[in-house]
Amino acid sequence: MKRIGKKLYALRKHHGLTINQLAKELQISNAQISRIENGIHKPSGELILRIADFFGVDVNQLMRDELEVE
Repeated sequence: MKRIGKKLYALRKHHGLTINQLAKELQISNAQISRIENGIHKPSGELILRIADFFGVDVNQLMRDELEVE
């Protein structure tokens, strides 16, 4: 789960979203998105589920470092 921040960043950019837009969609702060993307903070299980649902990816793709997000 070390790469979850990089994966979140890639998904956000791929979908053309700003940190602010994604934060509003996930109902969390801009700072929390930034901390996750920069590897400072690990998201909760609940937040991982919301991220996966929002982007339409499998939870395993987010959590397993060896799997890529599409």
